[in-house]
Amino acid sequence: MSATTPAAVPRRPALWLRRPRELWSVAVSLVRMRNATPELAADRVVRRFGLVIGLVGTIAAVLELPEIIVQHRAVPLIWTTITFAVAFGMLPVLAVVSLVAGARLVRAVAGAAALGYLAGMALVMPYYYEIAEAPGLIWAHRLVMIGVLAAAVAWRSWLSVGYLVVTAATPGVALYVMFDDTTVLSVVENITRNAGLCLLFLWCVVHARAAGARVDRESVVAGDRAAAVAGTVARERERARFAVLIHDAVLSTLLDASRSGSTGTSAVLRQQARRTLDQLDATRLFGADTGLLDASSAVGFLRAAVHEVNAGIEFTVHRGGNDSELRMPLSAAGPLAAALAEAVRNSLRHAGVPGRRVRREVTATVGAGGLLLVFQDDGAGFDRSAVPADRLGISASILGRMRQLPGGAGFVESEPGQGTTVTLMWANAGSVDDDREK
Repeated sequence: MSATTPAAVPRRPALWLRRPRELWSVAVSLVRMRNATPELAADRVVRRFGLVIGLVGTIAAVLELPEIIVQHRAVPLIWTTITFAVAFGMLPVLAVVSLVAGARLVRAVAGAAALGYLAGMALVMPYYYEIAEAPGLIWAHRLVMIGVLAAAVAWRSWLSVGYLVVTAATPGVALYVMFDDTTVLSVVENITRNAGLCLLFLWCVVHARAAGARVDRESVVAGDRAAAVAGTVARERERARFAVLIHDAVLSTLLDASRSGSTGTSAVLRQQARRTLDQLDATRLFGADTGLLDASSAVGFLRAAVHEVNAGIEFTVHRGGNDSELRMPLSAAGPLAAALAEAVRNSLRHAGVPGRRVRREVTATVGAGGLLLVFQDDGAGFDRSAVPADRLGISASILGRMRQLPGGAGFVESEPGQGTTVTLMWANAGSVDDDREK
């Protein structure tokens, strides 16, 4: 009887090999999630500075470690370890977070790093004499700039300046308090030197963050300006097209009708009148503009339509990662803006509640495939089944427009006392077709 050889079982990689791979996969996933949303210039500046400060601070801590060991030879090891971890522990975390997370988390970690370094300076004080006996300046007083830069990334400029004053003054004040032979002039010189050097780098970070915020503001203004120009062009085209239609079709039909007298109407005149009505109806439904709006211009166009009705209504925009691919025809933007403006007007007319302020807001979600608009108020609300059939504000001006718009849809939800929600959607027919082909 021959012995059977057991089937080879594939061995899983060792834990120490699997763990880095899993961490790398998580990091890549976080980067992809962050890149799915367009980043503001100010946030990009914060992340770049966070990465640089985290890396430089970590390298400086490693380079200072031999000097720290020498200066702390008379200090208990546990106290040295705690001081080092508190002062520098958040810097590598700041570098990693700046790569994989958003600016908000970067600012929070940078603030923790700044406070950690300040706490490290405080933890040096109980063993100040022992550490000062070693040659050279105390390590915690040499790297003040790292804490100041982290503070500049984390907080507003005035808080960063306050942090700079505290950290720059600490070495000189400590010398004055601990050693009797320290003069006021030497303290002032020490503070001035530290503050001057740190202030230069603090100014660079604050100026860069302000420049990023200014770029974001200019981008919004440019988008609104482009939308206003596009809207003006669209209106001029519509006005010219209607003028031609009125002159060539409507007036000629009326003129022929007046010449025919009251004896009867000819077949030619009836056909001409029918053709004129068809042209007007086609114009009402679809329009003839072929101009295209990008995402920023489309949002600005819709925001302008809302603020033309009431400038106090909040307009929030959520952008998808591929919103730059949106191309919205003016013939679609016009009906969508008109339906949204009508929803706002209806709310202003009918949703008021005595004794309190009604909150109204518009949320726009933009992607390559189209637009989603949600208008909400917390006003009086209404029962849709109780609305008379001859009231055209909702049925014709909002829902009717969206039904007639290719790729459009609209919904109105409301209950008495529960407010009203109007949802308007427009899907780019080209993107839908592309998805189906895939």
